[in-house]
Amino acid sequence: MNRFLGTAAVILALAAPAVANAQGVPGGIEQGARDGERAAGPLGAVVGGTIGGVVGGVAGVLGVDDRPRFHSYVVEQRRPSYTYRDELRVGAVLPAEGVTYYEVPDRFAAAREYRYTVVNGRTVLVEPRTHRVVEIID
Repeated sequence: MNRFLGTAAVILALAAPAVANAQGVPGGIEQGARDGERAAGPLGAVVGGTIGGVVGGVAGVLGVDDRPRFHSYVVEQRRPSYTYRDELRVGAVLPAEGVTYYEVPDRFAAAREYRYTVVNGRTVLVEPRTHRVVEIID
């Protein structure tokens, strides 16, 4: 057990700088797992993915300063809201049909690879290929 904890501590120390730059929970998990696996194999992937998800969940895709500015931008655009019957949460997959996805303006560079839409009156960032919600902007 002590060996496992020691190994986990080493992996944490090696992977922490890499996952600190992760954006969003999904991206943080994926990047943390890759970096952890490179640093310490399969156990590193598990630890790195967990840490990346936690760090990414705190930071989100948009930085703390960009979130209110982005929300104001979307409100100014007066985009129609799509009614989603399931629980709206990060990781939910929105339908390809019936939802309009909009490009993120260049001034929000951290989120340029995503699209946004309004669902149940809430602004969400979505991964364009899968339509998976990566962040809810309140």
